[in-house]
Amino acid sequence: MLRPGGAEEAAQLPFRRVRAPVSAPAPRPTSPDGSRASAHLSLACRLLLLLLLLPARVDTSWWYIGALGARVICDNIPGLVSRQRQLCQRYPDIMRSVGEGAREWIRECQHQFRHHRWNCTTLDRDHTVFGRVMLRSSREAAFVYAISSAGVVHAITRACSQGELSVCSCDPYTRGRHHDQRGDFDWGGCSDNIHYGVRFAKAFVDAKEKRLKDARALMNLHNNRCGRTAVRRFLKLECKCHGVSGSCTLRTCWRALSDFRRTGDYLRRRYDGAVQVTATQDGANFTAARQGYRRATRTDLVYFDNSPDYCVLDKAAGSLGTAGRVCSKTSKGTDGCEIMCCGRGYDTTRVTRVTQCECKFHWCCAVRCKECRNTVDVHTCKAPKKAEWLDQT
Repeated sequence: MLRPGGAEEAAQLPFRRVRAPVSAPAPRPTSPDGSRASAHLSLACRLLLLLLLLPARVDTSWWYIGALGARVICDNIPGLVSRQRQLCQRYPDIMRSVGEGAREWIRECQHQFRHHRWNCTTLDRDHTVFGRVMLRSSREAAFVYAISSAGVVHAITRACSQGELSVCSCDPYTRGRHHDQRGDFDWGGCSDNIHYGVRFAKAFVDAKEKRLKDARALMNLHNNRCGRTAVRRFLKLECKCHGVSGSCTLRTCWRALSDFRRTGDYLRRRYDGAVQVTATQDGANFTAARQGYRRATRTDLVYFDNSPDYCVLDKAAGSLGTAGRVCSKTSKGTDGCEIMCCGRGYDTTRVTRVTQCECKFHWCCAVRCKECRNTVDVHTCKAPKKAEWLDQT
């Protein structure tokens, strides 16, 4: 348990047990041959060896807010930097929307990668949410940062328009007359307040990266911005016609958010076309990772490191492996057994599934269905045959 007010300090430490430090030997009498200096050198070597054996630091993240539900207590959220904690304490109702947004974008991430070796799996009761896989500056990290930022924008914007927040409401800038390809119209109704959603998401999500100011922070900031602009990209214009018999001589229109699935689909395509880059010497921009690679634009996801293959369990890389994953025997895509199982083969189990079928409506007012049994073959990836892979765990 983290003590109240101590979450930020605890977030700087690895969330793993650390062996007790090696006790120093009792001091020996100083002698002309330097035996006391030798004892100190031996102790220093032991401590250095202990530090080398400790796992690398795994940062916690605001993403964990999604696991807290309505129990958002700012002082007990691990991983928040001071600016994020200030915003959390000042706007507790917005934090509930941030938590809802976190749950939504995690579900969307898992939908987009449901047929891939890395399937956006979260770790229960783990403050890092995804574990060590996010330590690598990979395509997957680029996608997660982009869609998490997009999720916050979408959730806050929706909450503003639905009257759930006291600090914002409908978009105040959509007033007066305007026109589109169909002609003139009047702004009316309640346009979604994308401006406030983007502004708060930028202040809250980017706070940690602006504090760190290293190459990885630059990458995260770029991908965060891609996520925010993706939500804005899919704002749609909805209108209501006024006139005799719906003639639409007058129109009242407002801007509305599209379903978050459209943002997820778009960022998934951006993931496929992500650009590998390196930071410039001044650390202020990116350049192509290799000669001949195209330059990244503002709408491209960017990454530094190649991804692991995610075939086997590898705790150091954050890979959970694909042993036991369901695959398709006939598919040639990423969900096919050949690709999903990394050439290890698959097991087949015959399963009987019971579903409701032949449903009929009976007056009044019930729907009655029959139970249908269907026997299907379920294919799951085999575990690696060699035992040496366990050395990676």
